[in-house]
Amino acid sequence: MPVSLDEIDVRLLHELQLDADRPNVDLARLVGLSPAATLNRVRRLKESGVIRGIRARLDSAAAGFTLQVYVSVTLARHDDASHRRFVQEVSSIDQVIAADWVAGETDALLMIVARDVAELQLTLSRLSTRAGAQRIITLLRLEEIKPASPLPLAATRASGR
Repeated sequence: MPVSLDEIDVRLLHELQLDADRPNVDLARLVGLSPAATLNRVRRLKESGVIRGIRARLDSAAAGFTLQVYVSVTLARHDDASHRRFVQEVSSIDQVIAADWVAGETDALLMIVARDVAELQLTLSRLSTRAGAQRIITLLRLEEIKPASPLPLAATRASGR
């Protein structure tokens, strides 16, 4: 169930999505609260699960991962054990930086980074031999069109108001 957000929560979340590294005092000034009240709001948003974590967003190419690929995976089997084995294997591969179950012609969509073709080949081989992939389709990422963007948040009211 979505968490009820007021205008200050929305402004806080928007500012944190733009720059989560800014000092609390600056964030408080931007949203019009005291630093203590801002800290309490951010803590509440973390505890509610709206804020899952605060991380640095790295440039994969600048960090030496010249290949970024999207990989569509269709599993050979669709039982619970196969799903668990796939999740366990994908979770253990450092080159897989994102993975989602999806609906449609494929079962999972992965984002994989690699320093070179040999590293990519090893990762793809691991998916096919250890993770139970029946079909793997690899799409080479050429260029970012739009970076990950802030959620288009709006204030919500608690039900019953």
